[in-house]
Amino acid sequence: MQVDATPTTTARSLTATFDLQGSPEQGTLDMSTPLGTVLAQARWAPGRVALVTSKGETRFSSLDELTRELLGESLPVAALFDWLRGRPWSGADSLPAAGDGDRGFRQLGWAVSLARFDQGWVSARRDQAPHVTVRAKLDRP
Repeated sequence: MQVDATPTTTARSLTATFDLQGSPEQGTLDMSTPLGTVLAQARWAPGRVALVTSKGETRFSSLDELTRELLGESLPVAALFDWLRGRPWSGADSLPAAGDGDRGFRQLGWAVSLARFDQGWVSARRDQAPHVTVRAKLDRP
């Protein structure tokens, strides 16, 4: 994940391995360093959103609030389940990618590129500042 600089913030980036399991309604998101050290586990179920780290468990009111705390920016976790499968999320309107020849779509203020989906890559860039880019390399069975 990369966050661009704004007039009031500096640019920052995070490289991590993640394992997303479950569904938008109930699931887990494990984040680890590239060397395999577990950084955190997000867990959610109806009425419960929690982040577990080496410092213990912290509860949140929503996945947006949790990702903002964990990553410094909010990520649309519910939509990620579909985006990582190469399709728009059914919970919001989407538009095809704007005529740049790129396969992909726009949804929730993000441009999702599927240009390298055949090689296992998905990239999403948030339109509003600070711009956030998330790139995921998918492990395929």
